[in-house]
Amino acid sequence: MQRAPDPILNQRHQALRLGLGDTLAILWPYARDNFLDQVRAIWFIVVYLVLFQILVLGLPIVFAAMIGAGIVIVASGLMFFMEGLRLGLMPLGETIGAVLPRNSPLPLILGFAFLLGLGATFAEPAIAVLKTAGGDVEPFAAPLLYSLLNDFAGELVLAVGVGVGVAVLVGILRFFYGWSLKRLIVPLVLVLCGLTLYAHFDPVLAPILGLAWDCGAVTTGPVTVPLVLALGIGVCRIVGDGETAHAGFGIVTLASLAPIIAVLLLGLWHFTQDDYYGQVNYAGAVVPGPAADAATLPVAPSAGDYEPFSPEEFNRFLATGHVDAEIRMRFEGGNRALEDGRIVLENSAIVIEKLPEERPNLVSPVTWDPRQSLASELHGALLAALRAIVPLCLFLYLTLKLVVRERLRQRDELAIGVVFAVAGMTLFVLGITLGLSPLGLQLGSNVPATFATLTPWGMEGREGPLFEPPFYGKLVAVAFGFFLGYGATLAEPALNALGNTVETITVGAFRKRLLMQSVAIGVGLGIAAGVLKIAYALPLAWLLVPPYLLLLVLTLVSSEEFVNFGWDSAGVTTGPITVPLVLAMGLGIGANVPGVEDGFGVLALASVGPILTVLVVGFIVSRTSAGGVRRGGA
Repeated sequence: MQRAPDPILNQRHQALRLGLGDTLAILWPYARDNFLDQVRAIWFIVVYLVLFQILVLGLPIVFAAMIGAGIVIVASGLMFFMEGLRLGLMPLGETIGAVLPRNSPLPLILGFAFLLGLGATFAEPAIAVLKTAGGDVEPFAAPLLYSLLNDFAGELVLAVGVGVGVAVLVGILRFFYGWSLKRLIVPLVLVLCGLTLYAHFDPVLAPILGLAWDCGAVTTGPVTVPLVLALGIGVCRIVGDGETAHAGFGIVTLASLAPIIAVLLLGLWHFTQDDYYGQVNYAGAVVPGPAADAATLPVAPSAGDYEPFSPEEFNRFLATGHVDAEIRMRFEGGNRALEDGRIVLENSAIVIEKLPEERPNLVSPVTWDPRQSLASELHGALLAALRAIVPLCLFLYLTLKLVVRERLRQRDELAIGVVFAVAGMTLFVLGITLGLSPLGLQLGSNVPATFATLTPWGMEGREGPLFEPPFYGKLVAVAFGFFLGYGATLAEPALNALGNTVETITVGAFRKRLLMQSVAIGVGLGIAAGVLKIAYALPLAWLLVPPYLLLLVLTLVSSEEFVNFGWDSAGVTTGPITVPLVLAMGLGIGANVPGVEDGFGVLALASVGPILTVLVVGFIVSRTSAGGVRRGGA
């Protein structure tokens, strides 16, 4: 006998069936909110750069449509990437971080910590930007720097990864043995300062300082920080108590200092091996030397192309004998002869003509760079994403199954998370290539127009200096750097989370708003110092060693909790948007300032600035709070 269909059951089945439109209607608000979160994180820095070029420099945005599309792709990529981390990598990392310290011996934990730091570094989106930074370095001006970024690019990334791996390993040891963060920071900083001063006095090694110090900022991104913190928190829960639970802060600091030492040691190794560009053991391709190419030289104005002198300029010439303009001298009439290798003119009239001002104009009205092949760039970005994400996921999965022996829960979500992470990183790298790097490089190349004459990026003709004397133009450029760092830092979502944590740890003594302002001002001062360094061709060691020596003093006199979050505050300032933009901007500025070999070092100064300001403010806050307690007790 056939059973009659249950109408209630059928109704439930019908309720569970969702069409494509219904699914999109449910997912759209969630996707929209996530996308807007990424837009809120990047809108200030993009709008600020565009408005500065248009309103202050008076120049259009070249390839505006391509850059705009690239920025939208970056926001979309970050949305998928962060969601992929939340669904895929973070659950794996948090599970291993919670179980591994409880069930495994210390050597196994340390081995996992090292490999986790190494793998997370390869998956950092900003590493892709570092790999492409070598194209703007002249091999003749900085041969070792050129080789590190081109011939030894794989070794460079490996050195950064090894540095992070060692830092995570040492951080885990610190949690197990209860070491103070001060005991690790002081010797690390002393070694860094010693290596920096040693390299500073060698003309071959000095150019790699900016690259090495910038590598410390590149490592503390959205992949490395959550994964290593998950492991650190898991260890602290096993071996720590209520007083040391917040020691997990210091692991980010170690992960930003150790790669600097690793890159400096890599540079020293190749320096001693004489296998960098131009040396006897060099095995790479030789770049043709600079030569005068008639096709690249500016075309001289024709004889009839000149701008008339004003009566005031003529009177000034009569009084001083000088002309404050670009001029051309011609000789008309008379006799001309070659005598003993000399040109002799008799009865010739000397005509001085004022050359017309060359206003910059777009080379082409196209809005998309024709050199960019979208299919080729997308293919390269996908391969880079697969190489970065898939090995890290396999390592975490095998650790979970073979070492921790935990069952993999919510496999569907994890699989979707991995796919989202790969897709997100692909879009992010593509968007960097199309949008953020051209925007940062373009503006960086044009900023020196405030104090120098140059050909604007992507244009022909000359521009600048916009301010006289050059000192005022350099002051404008430095102010531009400060407000860029200040505004971009306040827009970082991680800073808001850090502010809440610090206010809780200090029981309200160090308020969230005070911390956010301290960090933002520190980053602004750091980027301003970076622009100042490039504008005046200052040695990076002069701007790095004194602040770090001062930081050692502040570290020794500050409490452990202030040292922990003070040094880690630099990690929230180098987000996935800030790093590529500031890196491209620094390289652009450096390429257009005479006497400057590269534009590295701006990120390094942007990292030391917030540590300095937070520790200074923290020192004042702690002394003020202690004084209030003593007066109240009295």
